Amino acid sequence: MTEPPTETALQKAAEHIQAGRLVAFPTETVYGLGADATNAEAVAAIFSAKERPSFNPLIIHVASAEAAERLVVFDDRATVLAEANWPGALTLVLPRREDCPVSRLAGAGLDTLALRVPAHVLAQQFLDAVGVPIAAPSANRSGTVSPTTADHVRESLGNGVDMIIDDGPCQIGLESTIVDLTTDTPTLLRAGGVTVELLERQIGEIQSTTDDDTAPKAPGMLSRHYATSIPLRMDAMELRDGEAMLAFGGRTLGPAPASCNLSRGGDVKEAAANLFDMMRQLDKPEYSGIAVMEIPETGLGRAINDRLRRASR
Repeated sequence: MTEPPTETALQKAAEHIQAGRLVAFPTETVYGLGADATNAEAVAAIFSAKERPSFNPLIIHVASAEAAERLVVFDDRATVLAEANWPGALTLVLPRREDCPVSRLAGAGLDTLALRVPAHVLAQQFLDAVGVPIAAPSANRSGTVSPTTADHVRESLGNGVDMIIDDGPCQIGLESTIVDLTTDTPTLLRAGGVTVELLERQIGEIQSTTDDDTAPKAPGMLSRHYATSIPLRMDAMELRDGEAMLAFGGRTLGPAPASCNLSRGGDVKEAAANLFDMMRQLDKPEYSGIAVMEIPETGLGRAINDRLRRASR
C-alpha cells in the first residue's frame, strides 16, 4: 500500500510500526525499510523481507542527538560531529548503553550501534509520530541497487512491505557516510552523503577500513553490494558490443544501445542523486553490460565510486 505524505498517512504508518509491521519511508539519502528497533520480531521481519544476512547490522534512526545519547555513549568526537552534521547524512558507530532498549538483532549482536538523525522533513515527522527508534536499512532486496523512489521500493520488495510513504525522489541519492568512533582514530566504514574531507576538518584524521564479509560493524561493508543483474564495468574508455553507457560530463564513448548521463556538467552532487535510478534504468537483459565512464575520486565522487566498485565485483 503506497500513500502520499499526508498527516493521515503518517498516523497510519505509526500504527503499522507500533503493531510490529514494516514501513518504507523516504530520507534525504535513500528510502528506508523501517521497523520498531526495540521489537526483535519486527527487526527480524526486516532481515526476512530483504533476504539480508543477520550478521549485517542495521542503522538506527532517531529524531535527535538527545535521543541518540539515550541509546549509546557519546565522546567528544561524537558531540562535535553530531552538532555539525545532524540532522544529516552521517551515521556514527558508538558503544551501546547497558540499558539500551534496541534489539540485539538490530546491531547484529555487537556491543555497538550505528545511529543517525535524518534531515528529511517527512522522516523527522515519521520518527516523531512513532516515538521509538527505527531500524531502517535501504528498502530493497539485500545486495541490489538501493531505492531512491517509491517505485524502486515496489519493484524490489513487492508485498514484503506493509506500507510505503511516497514523497518523491531522494535529494542526495546515496546512503549516509558511516564513521566508527569506537576506535582510537575514527574509522571510515562507508563513504556517503557527507564528504570525508568535511569530517576531517571537524575532528582531524579519519582512517579507512577494509571490506568485511563475515562480521561487518555497519552496513555497506560487504565486498559485493548494490549489484546490477548484468555486468557493470568502471572507468570505461570505450564501449564493448551491446553495452549500455553510464556517462559523466560533456563527452560520451560513442553510440550505445542505451545511455544515461549522471551529470552533463560534471557535477558529482548531481551524479550522486542520479546514480541508483540510472543504474536501474540501464540494468536490462537486452544489454550485455553497463560501461561507466570515469568519475573523479573527490568529494561525493568517492562515495559514487565506492558503490560502483562493489556493484562491479
